[in-house]
Amino acid sequence: MSITVEREAAAEDAAALSEGIVAFNKAHVPDLEDVADEVRFFVLAKDDAGALQGGIRAVCYWSTLHIELVWLDETARGSGIGAKLMSEAEDYAQAHNCEKALVETTSWQAKPFYEKLGYTLMATLPGRPKGHASHYLSKSLV
Repeated sequence: MSITVEREAAAEDAAALSEGIVAFNKAHVPDLEDVADEVRFFVLAKDDAGALQGGIRAVCYWSTLHIELVWLDETARGSGIGAKLMSEAEDYAQAHNCEKALVETTSWQAKPFYEKLGYTLMATLPGRPKGHASHYLSKSLV
């Protein structure tokens, strides 16, 4: 057996990995939604000139909204736009049968913001990145 580290896997290897974990998961949870049922989406805030002021990148799967990225331009922070973006993402997720939401943030980012919106701290990983911490929060959407 050989073990390699590759930055780009061959298409057939990547597909075999995905198919393998899907089959394993389905064997344990037969009614688990298919990967093809994942709903990727963005919630964007633009000014009157059409310039991006902030947004969210997210995906819905396993009845969960996974918030991957939230960003606001410095000029938009503190204006309520972030809360509006989050509300739109949560509403969209609920319409796609999500019952909970997950988000990761770091110690210099937005933990108090998420807590203000009803997210609860599940775990903190100190030293990620070095000298800081990553926080993992969740919220019920039902």
